[in-house]
Amino acid sequence: MNPATEKRKSGIALIGDLPWGTHFCQFYQTKKDLVDTLVPYFREGLKNNEFCVLVTSDFFTKEDAIKALKKGVPGFSEYLTKGQMEIFPYTDWYLKGGKFDLQRTLDMWMEKHDEALSKGYAGLRVSGNPYWIDNKKDWDDFACYEAEINNVITGTRLLVLCTYSLKKCGVVEILDVVKNHEFALAMNRGKWQLVSMPALAHAHS
Repeated sequence: MNPATEKRKSGIALIGDLPWGTHFCQFYQTKKDLVDTLVPYFREGLKNNEFCVLVTSDFFTKEDAIKALKKGVPGFSEYLTKGQMEIFPYTDWYLKGGKFDLQRTLDMWMEKHDEALSKGYAGLRVSGNPYWIDNKKDWDDFACYEAEINNVITGTRLLVLCTYSLKKCGVVEILDVVKNHEFALAMNRGKWQLVSMPALAHAHS
């Protein structure tokens, strides 16, 4: 079956089903915002025989993630023990080798994708968090990386959710993020809503 036409359950009620090769994002303010999205997203992937990888941050650490997933995903410890889910701190993923390297990071994702398929999983469901970025050069490099993801995941069995802290994003950064993703999840007056680039562009015209 063509990955682009095969739908997967996102686990997130507002989003519903997604085709493989979807690259979307979430803007968050609190740990609860992240838990609201990451727990159902990974719960659905694990339940449906997907290999899952989460890259954490100083804001929402590996320990925070394991605690939330154990609480919200039935049998989570077993998934972790058998290796269907892997959780990395950002220092062991984005900053492996001491600094961010666009190509190395893309290669790491694609190696995980190939590993997932070779082990008989339906595909790879991932989430990463660039909370560690604290300067314009790293931001620009990461924006290029996000744009490149769109070029490499076409035709793959990959779902990619990137989470961005609103405390670290100004208007320019928010526009960069939305431009590089199919759509964004954002909290508005206590409710989650979807934002797409055309809608955003229209709002600013």
